[in-house]
Amino acid sequence: MSINYVGRLLILLSICIHYTTYAEIEFSGFAGVESRWFPHDAQFSDQFNGAQNSLILEPEWIYEQGDHQISFIPFARIDSRDDDRTHADIREAYWLYIQDEWELLVGVNREFWGVTESRHLVNILNQIDQVENIDEEDYLGQAMINLAIQKNYGRFSFYVLPLFRERTFAGDDGRLRAALVVDEDEAEYESSAEEWHTDLAARYSHFIGDWDIGLSYFYGTGREPTLVPNTSGTRLIPHYEIINQVGVDLQYTYEEWLWKFEGIIREGQGDTFAASVIGFEYTFFQFRDSDADLGVLLEHLYDDRDKIAAPVTVLENDLFLGTRYTFNDIQDTSLLAGGIFDLEDESYSLRVEAERRIGDSLKVEIEGQLFTNARNESLTASFKEDDFITLRLSQFF
Repeated sequence: MSINYVGRLLILLSICIHYTTYAEIEFSGFAGVESRWFPHDAQFSDQFNGAQNSLILEPEWIYEQGDHQISFIPFARIDSRDDDRTHADIREAYWLYIQDEWELLVGVNREFWGVTESRHLVNILNQIDQVENIDEEDYLGQAMINLAIQKNYGRFSFYVLPLFRERTFAGDDGRLRAALVVDEDEAEYESSAEEWHTDLAARYSHFIGDWDIGLSYFYGTGREPTLVPNTSGTRLIPHYEIINQVGVDLQYTYEEWLWKFEGIIREGQGDTFAASVIGFEYTFFQFRDSDADLGVLLEHLYDDRDKIAAPVTVLENDLFLGTRYTFNDIQDTSLLAGGIFDLEDESYSLRVEAERRIGDSLKVEIEGQLFTNARNESLTASFKEDDFITLRLSQFF
C-alpha cells in the first residue's frame, strides 16, 4: 500500500475524530512476534534457509455515538528474510451509519462471505494478502460504499468498490513461491482504468428454518490474477481480467450436523467455468464425557476452469478431511488439523493449527504445514521443500 494512500486515510480519520471529541473511543489490538522455521533447504536460488522471524502490530480504534460508528484497524509486519513480506495495510477505516432497516458504510472494510472450511469460493470482495499465509485466510482492506437493507424476508447488500488491490506475493528471497518470482510492479489489467476500475457487487442473505442462504453477484476486476511469463521468461506477470461471478452458499443445520455448500459460475477468464465445495461438519459435543467438543469435517472440492486462460489452481478434484477439537476451557484452547488430498495425482498437504491463551492478554499459536508426495509435474512441486512450523506469541491490549 502506498504511503500517499495510507496518509490520506489517516487524514480522513483524524477529521472524523476531531468532530467526535465528546464521544468515547475504544482502543484495543495486539502486537506479536513470530518465528517460521523451514527444516529443508530451499529448492530455488536466492531463497533463504532456516528461520524467518517477524514483528506484527495491529491496533484497533472504535468510536460509537448514537447511530454512528467509526472503525480504524491498521496492520504492519516487519520480516527478517523477505522484503516483500515486510508490508503495511489499512484493514479497516470506515464510517458506519445505522438505522432500523438499513445501514450505510463508507471507507475501507473486510467483508466475509461463505460457509465452507477448506476453500472460500464466494468470498470475492477483498484481495488475499498472500504473503501473510498461503491458506488464503488473510485479506487486504477494500475501499467500498456498502448499503445494506434489512427486511423480514432477508438482507440485501449493495457494494460499490472504487479501488482495486493487487494480490501480494513472496519476493526473490521468500519461501512458498514458484520457481519464477511474481513481478507485482509490472501488473497488467484488462480494463484501461487499471486499478481505478469501479467494481460492483450485490448479496442477498437470509435464514429459513434450519437453512442459511446466500446469493451473490460480482462484476469487476478479478481478485485472482492469471500469471504469465514475461518476454524473457525470467518473471511472472500478474494479469487481472474483468469477470462476472455468480455465487451461492448454503448451510443446513440438523442436530449435530452442519451441511455446507459453496458454488460459483465465473466468466471472463477463458471459458466460463464452475467450481464448488460441498461437505459437512459433525460435532461430538462433550466428547467422551469431557467439556471438549470434537468436530469431524469432510469436503469435496471441484473446479473445471480453463487450464490455459484462467488462473492456475491445484484444487480441481480434491478431498479435504479434518478435525476440530475445542477444549472449552478458560484458556480458549483449540486444535484444527486437516489435509487436502488430490484425487488425480495423489499429492496431498497436511496442516495443523493450535492456539491457547496465557493469562488475560497473551496468546500462543502454533501452525505446521507439510507438503507430501508432490510430483515434479504437479503444481504443488514448487512447495515440496517448503514444509514449515510457525510459532506466534501475541500480546493483546
